[in-house]
Amino acid sequence: MTTALIAEDEALLAEHLRSELARLWPELKLMGIAPHGAAAVEMALAQRPDVIFLDIRMPGMSGLEVAEAIGEEWPDGVPPPLLVFVTAYDQYALQAFERCAVDYLLKPVQPERLAQTIARLRQSLQQRDAAPQEPAETALAQLRALLASPGLGLPAAAPTRLNVIQAGQGAAIHLVPVGEVIYFEAADKYVRVITAEREHLIRTSLRELLPQLDPERFWQVHRGTVVRCDAIATALRDEAGKVTLTLRSHPDRLTVSRLYAHRFKPM
Repeated sequence: MTTALIAEDEALLAEHLRSELARLWPELKLMGIAPHGAAAVEMALAQRPDVIFLDIRMPGMSGLEVAEAIGEEWPDGVPPPLLVFVTAYDQYALQAFERCAVDYLLKPVQPERLAQTIARLRQSLQQRDAAPQEPAETALAQLRALLASPGLGLPAAAPTRLNVIQAGQGAAIHLVPVGEVIYFEAADKYVRVITAEREHLIRTSLRELLPQLDPERFWQVHRGTVVRCDAIATALRDEAGKVTLTLRSHPDRLTVSRLYAHRFKPM
């Protein structure tokens, strides 16, 4: 039996989608409705549904952030869920969804369009059952492409690169050259700025900071971690395929999520 999860903070829209799915796909088992992003991640990882219908804009975590968290934490050897984004975005954003081969539904959900989505999901599920490993890697590749689409995952590229981090501490402002930063790490409402000598905190989200960094020099290796690539000494892959980074001038070790492990392959 195919299972599904709905992540939608608007109760009326969630109920409408639930009732339409029950009518158009009666053999589908709905495992629950998550009212916000954090609940969607928790329920998805606990229940492991085959399909998740994700609202793009939810309180706390967005649908894209939920997809990223699920992709990072999803257990190895288990086929990842098929993601359908429910969105009110404009045509530019919809083109990004289509280009990345991730299905989407426009609000309010129309029965004819939902029927098309169900047909696509059924076909994808059949392909997944026939060759589970290939769809798993395809899903991760599609998610990486989607997260990199301007206006969806990361904000549009900033016109200039950041050269100095201005980190406040009491009455002082420390000017930290970006080239001295070993890695950035998200911490609640702050970002930790780690250099060889010390740690700073800045009130800027990692998602806001990323477009201002040179992507050739600063690599995202986890949902909450961005590291300067020339500060990496080794990338160690264990028997389970988990990648851990050691650094040249800092004792910390950084975990690489499955979404970004493709960066570390021998030349």
